[in-house]
Amino acid sequence: MQPILTSMATGSLLAALVIAQPLPHYTVSDLGTFPGGNSSAGYGINNPGWVTGCSNLVANGPQRAFLWYGFGPLIDLGTLGGPGSCAGGPNAFGEAAVTSVTSKTDPNGENFCPGIGPGLQCLAAVWKNGRLTALPTLPGGNNAKAFWLNNRGQVAGFSENGPSDPTCSPGTPSQVLRFEAVIWGANGEIRELKPLAGDTVGFAWGINDNGQAVGSSGLCSNTSIPAQNPAGAHAVLWESDGSPIDLGHLEGVPPGVYNLATSVNDIGQVVGFAQSSDGAQHGFLWTKDTGMQDLGGFPGAVNGTGPPCCNTINNRGEIVGFSLDANFNMRALVWQGKTPVDLNTLIPADSPWYLQAANSINDGGVITGSALLKSACSGGAAGMAWLTNQGACPVVHAFLATPR
Repeated sequence: MQPILTSMATGSLLAALVIAQPLPHYTVSDLGTFPGGNSSAGYGINNPGWVTGCSNLVANGPQRAFLWYGFGPLIDLGTLGGPGSCAGGPNAFGEAAVTSVTSKTDPNGENFCPGIGPGLQCLAAVWKNGRLTALPTLPGGNNAKAFWLNNRGQVAGFSENGPSDPTCSPGTPSQVLRFEAVIWGANGEIRELKPLAGDTVGFAWGINDNGQAVGSSGLCSNTSIPAQNPAGAHAVLWESDGSPIDLGHLEGVPPGVYNLATSVNDIGQVVGFAQSSDGAQHGFLWTKDTGMQDLGGFPGAVNGTGPPCCNTINNRGEIVGFSLDANFNMRALVWQGKTPVDLNTLIPADSPWYLQAANSINDGGVITGSALLKSACSGGAAGMAWLTNQGACPVVHAFLATPR
């Protein structure tokens, strides 16, 4: 028992130290776009500082997956034959989890990946050894998505599994088939992750180096597939053997309303979104010792405050995310204990960038996400019009925020 107790004590001490330390200030680097593009976003960062995400090749065009090796231009990871793709990861070996559309029209008229290829078949893939390789779906499924991979080469995501379900369309318009969380092994083999008892569908978002995966499960009628407007009844942690654990719900809220687990670190700490007693979605932190804890809402946030998919808590317990107001305007956040702090208050006041979303953090505290170029937004920096009119901003770039 001694090693286990020592590990638990170390984890508690690390959490206490993170809460006690003041937040650092950051320098911001622009990762740019593909030549000819006007938008990009960073969705993953590893400990060496390599970043994955997606960018367009032409202004307002479809997004394509990229990998940035800490210097130079964005590397185009390509697609599986269709117009769009996007990447998560990378792991320590520069491998990336990729979702891409093919050139085939979905046979059931589904719209599985509207953000990168409306109406087209969508598949999970992995970027490895300089090649993009499609991953298999569960039997009977036509579509799948991959979101994150660990240093063992395991990829977390979800796949359609064949059964038709007429109740799916309220959760995900046009969806015909059920879907389940899966892990693809390092050799590409697919393994189903069962939903909680009584649930019929699920998806996985994050995976740690121990093979634990997190996501959500529910009924097809109340579960909508990520990344567009994701929702699920129950936040789930799948142990490395595939057994699901219900992570519960926030105090004062009935079970099974809205609970999404988005990221898990190697210590087994889980973060995500959950319905709070004030009616908004708040970020949560879950541990085996404490259960689900409310990470609070940001002032003015209406639709949500929390850590998105898929690597938003590092092994030091540092958490990043974003908030949404009633008009879906966003701001990047970093947590000081259980208090969300606007990341824009921790960068130079004269920065040309407004940090819109913090999507991933590595063990060194370096953050990537998406940022708006203030001068390109409606109203410019003067008058702060861009802050409340983010939809009018034509230039959105992936950024790197490095603690000083």
